[in-house]
Amino acid sequence: MPVTIRDVARASGVHISTVSRTFSAPHLVNPETRVRVLACAEDLGYRPNRAARALITGRTHNIGLIIADIANPFFPPLIKAAESQARHRDYHVFVADTNEDAAAEEELVHALAKQVDGVLLCSPRMSNSLIEQLSREVPLVVVNRQLAGLPCVLMDVGQGARSAIEHLAGLGHREIALLGGPRGSWTSREIRRAAGAAARTAGAELTVLGPNPPTEHGGLAQAEQVRRAGVSAVLAYNDLMAIGLLEGLDALGVAVPQEVSVVGVDDISLSRLTRPKLTTVATPTAAAGRTAVDMLLQHDTDLPRTGRAGGAGTTVGVRRTTAQVMLQTELVIRDSTGPGPYAGRDRPGATAEGPGPHRRADPGGPRVAAGDVVAS
Repeated sequence: MPVTIRDVARASGVHISTVSRTFSAPHLVNPETRVRVLACAEDLGYRPNRAARALITGRTHNIGLIIADIANPFFPPLIKAAESQARHRDYHVFVADTNEDAAAEEELVHALAKQVDGVLLCSPRMSNSLIEQLSREVPLVVVNRQLAGLPCVLMDVGQGARSAIEHLAGLGHREIALLGGPRGSWTSREIRRAAGAAARTAGAELTVLGPNPPTEHGGLAQAEQVRRAGVSAVLAYNDLMAIGLLEGLDALGVAVPQEVSVVGVDDISLSRLTRPKLTTVATPTAAAGRTAVDMLLQHDTDLPRTGRAGGAGTTVGVRRTTAQVMLQTELVIRDSTGPGPYAGRDRPGATAEGPGPHRRADPGGPRVAAGDVVAS
């Protein structure tokens, strides 16, 4: 027979209500008593009933994690980091994939709202107004999308795009293409905005190709267009598109980086396995997953609750947590970028190449990204 709360109470010499409080509100229990109850529970192999605890505390200790595409190698490090951080804080994570579908995102938020204490929305495709509306139904933290008044975890892809364009311009590239990402993507807009400004400063011309699906096929399909555009360098929305472009250019007989230099964004593991190895903007995906969980749980704690009897959702009151965290990106220089047609010639705004806070050579090892808080 399974061990019950009565067994733990009997073994530890306390009332059942004390055992219940030990697991649901440990701060209300005398420390010595709490240690004794937990030790007895461990010896007996007791595990608290989460459903019963939810009825008492109004919390399920579950988190929803909604991502745009589980097949994209960008997301697994974020998922694993979020799950690890949640387990550390005694929470479980439900992962759901939307396949880049805004309607599916909305349906999933509605479905999860009654089963979780909050939702992490990663690279959402919904409109800002709809996300704001959904945040009144369940606490939300948004990853890779900036919305005023909502807690967000952002990766500084704008700085990354600037570093990539500066790197290419410094190598002598003045005709550069940008392979845009999916329509409605905040990240794609940020990359385009920053890359355009950096190109103007560097005296380079930026040709935007897209929007495109953020997949290997999306890059492969643009290889012919890149050749026709007559550019000598390309910045892609993400590494998957860059890898697809490498494949497409190779099929067309275009040598990388001798004829066209290619830069991606994300630094997924595959970027180190391509030939040539891909120069890319590294994004702190694992740090984003951990930060989003911490932010959501703080957000959840700050909100008044009405309980979850029968699985009913929480009533979300006035939002208190609107912090936005920006995590630093950095350029990782590998083999897919090389000298351009204007190498060695002066250009407007030219700067010497070298290491800096957002540029590094590939060290072949793990990276630790720092973050700083940005006012909402």
